[in-house]
Amino acid sequence: MTITSKYSATKLSVAFVAALMLPVIALAYTEQNPFWVTLSSILLPLGGYSLWTALSARSGRMVWAAGVFVFLSAFQIVLLYLFGDSVIATDMFLNLITTNAGEASELLSNIFPSVIFVCLVYIPLLWKASVHLAHKVELSDRARRGFATTGFIALVAGVATLNIGERGGAREILRDEVFPINACYNFGLSISEAIKINNFERTSKDFVYNVSRERAVPQREIYVLVIGEASRAANWQLYGYERRTNPKLMARDDIFPFRAMTTLSNTTHKSVPLMLSSVAATEHDMIYRRNGLPAMFNEAGFETYFISNQSPQGAMIDYLAADANNVIYLDAGQYDAAMIKAMESAIKDNPAQKLLFVLHTYGSHYSYRHRYPREFARYTPDNDVAISKKNIEQMRNAYDNSILYTDYFLNEVIEMLGAQQDACCAMFYCSDHGEDLMDNGNGNFLHSSPKTTYYQTHVASLAWFSPLYRNLFADKVEAARKNAFAPSTTHSVFHTMADIASMQSPYMEYSVSLVNDGFDYSAKRLYVDDHNNAVALDRNIGIDAMQRDLFRKAGVPMP
Repeated sequence: MTITSKYSATKLSVAFVAALMLPVIALAYTEQNPFWVTLSSILLPLGGYSLWTALSARSGRMVWAAGVFVFLSAFQIVLLYLFGDSVIATDMFLNLITTNAGEASELLSNIFPSVIFVCLVYIPLLWKASVHLAHKVELSDRARRGFATTGFIALVAGVATLNIGERGGAREILRDEVFPINACYNFGLSISEAIKINNFERTSKDFVYNVSRERAVPQREIYVLVIGEASRAANWQLYGYERRTNPKLMARDDIFPFRAMTTLSNTTHKSVPLMLSSVAATEHDMIYRRNGLPAMFNEAGFETYFISNQSPQGAMIDYLAADANNVIYLDAGQYDAAMIKAMESAIKDNPAQKLLFVLHTYGSHYSYRHRYPREFARYTPDNDVAISKKNIEQMRNAYDNSILYTDYFLNEVIEMLGAQQDACCAMFYCSDHGEDLMDNGNGNFLHSSPKTTYYQTHVASLAWFSPLYRNLFADKVEAARKNAFAPSTTHSVFHTMADIASMQSPYMEYSVSLVNDGFDYSAKRLYVDDHNNAVALDRNIGIDAMQRDLFRKAGVPMP
């Protein structure tokens, strides 16, 4: 028996093309593009993969040389299982390098059907390619001509279909709709973003806020920003949810909810830096040239703390946090309340008259079951189960329990600040983004999907002020009450915190401060898309008629 007959190079090449076409066909179904776009998005990669196969007689070599496309295909299939549609986003590539191993393992262990599927498809393909390489198996000249002919015809037909059908805009369609071209483009953008992040210390080193204080406070000042994680407003009792997820906050009469807050991004690595930065959605690239909130408070003479219950991520968050005088990352596996002990110790041991704390919580980040002690398991069963529609009740129970724990945590922060006698204190809470829980019968789950949703976008936010603060700054407290339904985004976080502390700076925007009676209600609600463009919350990023209706019912009208 000859080597060629024992190991069929033709079969390997056909399997290679078929395996790489799997996500192409899936995306053709999920994206629901116009017919001409869909047809060209199938023909172009089919032509490209077929021509690639014909470039060399050594089929095993060509499979391994296309390793990046094998990876992209496998990655795309997993994301389609998770999100239901859309190509691998720039933000998803950045998530790969900014998500810690613990979070990744929690997620992968619960999406094992898709992981098993891609392993069964692509690992045997690469193994076969290795065998063919070892035995120097070659594709026959006839087979190569067949692949070349098929590839050429498909490629020409794809180009013709694209240009005739669309009559312009072909470049944008290639960039946005044709896999794997769109994934490669997004990968290039992610590399560019990573370079900018790594250069942050150099590009921002000369930046200053030129801060002054609007009013002097003779008493001790303690201001706290709590950054929530994946806490969607839809599951907060405080916002009308039917379950009792906020019993402690509901019992208080001294908190000020902001009921119309939307995030600028559904990804942590982008949303949190925008919360900590003065940069607006329309000037995203400036985020690499300005320091953040801790640096501003440093300039004003505050002793600053950044306390995180998450691990360092190698992202912009870490660089903005590093400006704080004291940076504390808690040991992995602790619940958020551990940050309160760290803050109490700092208040007790540090004699500084002016203190800023930024608390970065784990909140309701998946896996929800691990975000709260068992005594907060009010809604059961809440087991750590595989991500699937059949388990949605258990996943929702666990998520609601994590919100219940956030309610406890925020109340404990308030109680601790309230115990600081003769201190002027305030706390502002805002979640970085929300979360999908397979709502409305669809399969959308988690956050960071290429197209956002109501549940990922509408986030919980509130403020609390101590009696002394309410006495000294009655106008700011009254503005917070009046701005309960202000059309705010997470761009307001930086400017609200600075305004709470009576900061003045050329970089301050009082028109987005929730404690300012000059809040601009006419401003357009924006979102920063996957390519860092400031766009309206509309259909192009997932906000269709059904999503708009959900915003309307929640009291967050869309234009």
